[in-house]
Amino acid sequence: MTPSTHTVAGHWIGGATVTGSADTLPVVNPATGEVVAETPAGTAADVDRAVAAARAAFPAWSATTPQHRADVLRRLGAGLAARTEEIAQAITAEMGSPIGMSRTAQVAFPAAVVESVAGLADDFAWTEEVGNSLIVREPIGVVGAITPWNFPLQQIVSKLAPALLAGNTMVFKPSENAPLTARILAEAAAEAGVPAGVFNVVYGTGATVGEAISAHPDIDMISFTGSTRAGQRISAVAAATVKRVALELGGKGANIILDDADLPAAVERGLMMAFSNGGQVCGAWPRMLVPSSRQDEVVALAVEAAKQYTVGDPGDEATRIGPMASDTHRQKVVGYIERGITEGARLVFGGPQRPEGLPVGAYVQPTIFADVDPTSAIAQEEIFGPVLTIIPYADEDEAVAIANGTPYGLTSGVFGEPEHALAIARRLRVGQVDVNAGHWNPLAPFGGYKHSGNGREFGRFGLEEFLETKSIQR
Repeated sequence: MTPSTHTVAGHWIGGATVTGSADTLPVVNPATGEVVAETPAGTAADVDRAVAAARAAFPAWSATTPQHRADVLRRLGAGLAARTEEIAQAITAEMGSPIGMSRTAQVAFPAAVVESVAGLADDFAWTEEVGNSLIVREPIGVVGAITPWNFPLQQIVSKLAPALLAGNTMVFKPSENAPLTARILAEAAAEAGVPAGVFNVVYGTGATVGEAISAHPDIDMISFTGSTRAGQRISAVAAATVKRVALELGGKGANIILDDADLPAAVERGLMMAFSNGGQVCGAWPRMLVPSSRQDEVVALAVEAAKQYTVGDPGDEATRIGPMASDTHRQKVVGYIERGITEGARLVFGGPQRPEGLPVGAYVQPTIFADVDPTSAIAQEEIFGPVLTIIPYADEDEAVAIANGTPYGLTSGVFGEPEHALAIARRLRVGQVDVNAGHWNPLAPFGGYKHSGNGREFGRFGLEEFLETKSIQR
């Protein structure tokens, strides 16, 4: 698959294309190494223009009713669903997500999130009485949003929908590696009735555009998804203007398989949660914790299941793992696989060599290690690739200690007898736990403990992030 090269002519500011500087940034298809698009290399001046547009649009938009804003969101969700194939092809081209996943998780999930957020409008407590006080929840103002490349539409929709329902306006910087869906989203928002200036897109790098957004005195809040390192920098820069900062950062999820678990189901689900989107998921479960006495059974099941994860052209319907999002990221993942071997983990599947028959592109083999030391680099650091580490434990207290024993605290899974698994889930220091492959719920909060960030997305919890609270005594 080699989409036609095209250029994004300008930023989206004030409801129209605004030409930036002559400098551009290439968008590279990681499956082929070919440049498939170019976007403007934004500047601080471009951010200033976008912030001015958002600030000017704020009074009128914030004065509309929540029901009006919910109706706009519903039209936006329908508009995104209608453009599923266009969005899916763009995401597959820009970051290598297999086309089947691009059509489902990459597009269908965002559309569902928009609908779920719109449904909050009627029942949310926009005002309430507490004694002699009237409590009023109001939009915070202009929101700066910065998102990564792994789920380029999902990540921004998870911010845009609640921000707009709350009555805010937004300046958005997409990842320079996966920026193509941003323009589609902007066009769909305009068609849905989002007024000019309410949603603005500035392309560019984190070092230039991201810094300018984080520091801008007329931006009231930053909502960021990405690496912990970048989140720390954004927090430091934003502190000078005392703006609110919501962070959804890295993860190192553990899948705890208890002795009374359905072992095949637990391994199958755990492998999917480790390899989905090529492992480039902050909420992945790259650590599989298993009773020491059953590690050999788990390894055999995992190796057999891993054979079904076809690596190849992301445009092929049969592909389950496409390339990493860039060759730079491929090298990082391969480096971790090599380090795991050096550290003495037992390689049972895959390895650092290129997948057979794929000499070009940012491809890595899905890889499984067993007998992994829980303090080793591959068990502690976020690899963000299709690398599963199987870690044996002696008893449940040790399993919980290992699961909690990284700097991260975003997601985890537990498999076992339901009440037993729930008791273990309560002991985990993470923001979200799936028990026996519990279904995704777009109304449940998502976010992390520790170095995985602060704040929550989805449902009323995500809406509250974008609101100020005022008390009026009477």
